[in-house]
Amino acid sequence: MNDAEGKLRLNITQSIVMLVTVMAIVATLFCASAFGESSQAVEAAQPAVKSPDNVKWGLVAASVAFGLGAIGAGIAISHVGAAAMGAVAEKPQIAGQALIFVALAEGLVVFGFITALMILGKV
Repeated sequence: MNDAEGKLRLNITQSIVMLVTVMAIVATLFCASAFGESSQAVEAAQPAVKSPDNVKWGLVAASVAFGLGAIGAGIAISHVGAAAMGAVAEKPQIAGQALIFVALAEGLVVFGFITALMILGKV
């Protein structure tokens, strides 16, 4: 095993460990209430009063979710599209594969849009 391959394996291992750690922290912070006893079951059945402050922050959250998804997709498409067009210029047979990679980057906008709709459904 050469030095470059060892570094790659180390980077992949570190990335997986960090991913698992972040997932564990997020699960602990956001899912802990799912396992506790809920005394608010009766309150959940009644419709909540929508205050203007809650609506305001819900709209801000939805716009941030969609905006960041669109910005991230734009950055991804700019890099992937440039690399794909360079590769297609050298080898035209891979145009279909290049289009798939650009479409995968475009999927980020869809995720941001769906998240914004879910937030607006709760507001």
